[in-house]
Amino acid sequence: VQLQASGGGLVQAGDSLKLSCATSGLTLRRYSLGWFRQAPGKDREFVATVRWSGGSTAYADSVKGRFAISTDNAKNTMFLQMNSLKSEDTAIYYCAAGAPILSARTDIRAYHYWGQGTLVTVSS
Repeated sequence: VQLQASGGGLVQAGDSLKLSCATSGLTLRRYSLGWFRQAPGKDREFVATVRWSGGSTAYADSVKGRFAISTDNAKNTMFLQMNSLKSEDTAIYYCAAGAPILSARTDIRAYHYWGQGTLVTVSS
C-alpha cells in the first residue's frame, strides 16, 4: 500500500496550489480518502475527505469554499485544489485512506494508510 503526496511549495497569500496523491495497492472503492494537515507546533487536523465510491465530500470549516477535493479514478489519484490561500494554511499536508464509515470520515483515527506529506508554505 502506498500513498504519495506531491505538489506542495511556497506561494503568496491569495494564490492557488493543487496537491496530488497517487495511490497504489488499495482497492479504492472500499475506502474514504482524505487530506489532513499539520502546522508547526499543532496537532494534525482534518482538511477534506472524499468517498471514492460515490464521490461524497466533506470539508473543514476553515477551508470550505476555498478548497476542493477530487479524484481521477482512472489514475487512482486524489487531488486537493487550494484557492485563496492564507498564511494559516501553512502546514505539511498528508493524504490518507481509511474505513468508509460516514460518521467517522473526518476523524483522523479512521485513517490507517498515510502518505509522506508535502509542505505548503503561504507567505503573507
